[in-house]
Amino acid sequence: MNAILRKTGRKQIKDISFANTESGGEYADDKQSRLDLLVVTIDDEWINVEIQFTNQYDMIKRSLYYWSGAYRGPFKRSMAYKQLRPVIAVNILNFNLFQQTERFHTTYHLYEDEERFQLTDVMEFHFIEMPKLIKDWKEDRLNPWNNTLARWLLMLGLVDTKNSKIYHDIYRELEVISMKDKSLRDAFQHWEELSMSQEQYLAYESRLKRVMDEEAAQREAELRAQEAEREGREKGIKEGREEGDKKAREAVAKRLLANGEEIDFVVETTELSKERVIELQQEVQN
Repeated sequence: MNAILRKTGRKQIKDISFANTESGGEYADDKQSRLDLLVVTIDDEWINVEIQFTNQYDMIKRSLYYWSGAYRGPFKRSMAYKQLRPVIAVNILNFNLFQQTERFHTTYHLYEDEERFQLTDVMEFHFIEMPKLIKDWKEDRLNPWNNTLARWLLMLGLVDTKNSKIYHDIYRELEVISMKDKSLRDAFQHWEELSMSQEQYLAYESRLKRVMDEEAAQREAELRAQEAEREGREKGIKEGREEGDKKAREAVAKRLLANGEEIDFVVETTELSKERVIELQQEVQN
């Protein structure tokens, strides 16, 4: 987190805690749906950290919504607005969100449109797109030896449970780097201590299952829609062919009727109904 904050000149962290922030209940039947990191800096700035597996929500508006709750939440009666502290939103995403850039870490503030001066420092958003980070590392555009943030993000991305991936090559490089980086070495040495408790692990597995189920349901709905569209096209083509064939047979029937052929002969020849042949005969006569 300190490596992220240094990118925008924020002060170091003084406290980190877990907070169950329901914000009205994201899921009625999931009481552990939002277990976030609540981080406070030396300047008493609040940081809301959220990790998202899948892009199934409007992530930008979602981040704004939770930022607003964290910003206005501490405001009580008899407080002055100047007492409201800056809130920084950090979103770590296991998917690509922004098509406009290949950068894995982007930051956002409020600026005046023309002269580009900053309106306020109370609002700051960080979006970290892990697939772009991994891609940069694999294509040698990211050097964790001289980039502290890259080291910690790569460590965070070592195990991608959702996609059943373990990046052993990243682990090997970080293990070598840790020989010169004490904090990273401590993290490796105390991996078990950093791991979740059994209760937290079960909650994580339950949350992951919900995400996977929702993704599967969404994909199934897309496949059903594609199948319905395909069947609709095939039905349209079949009906078009049948309609074309019917018109061709009606044209033959008109020629036969114009030549004085009997109705029963025309019915047998064109396989049209007798009623339709009689109607065509009236058209020919008129």
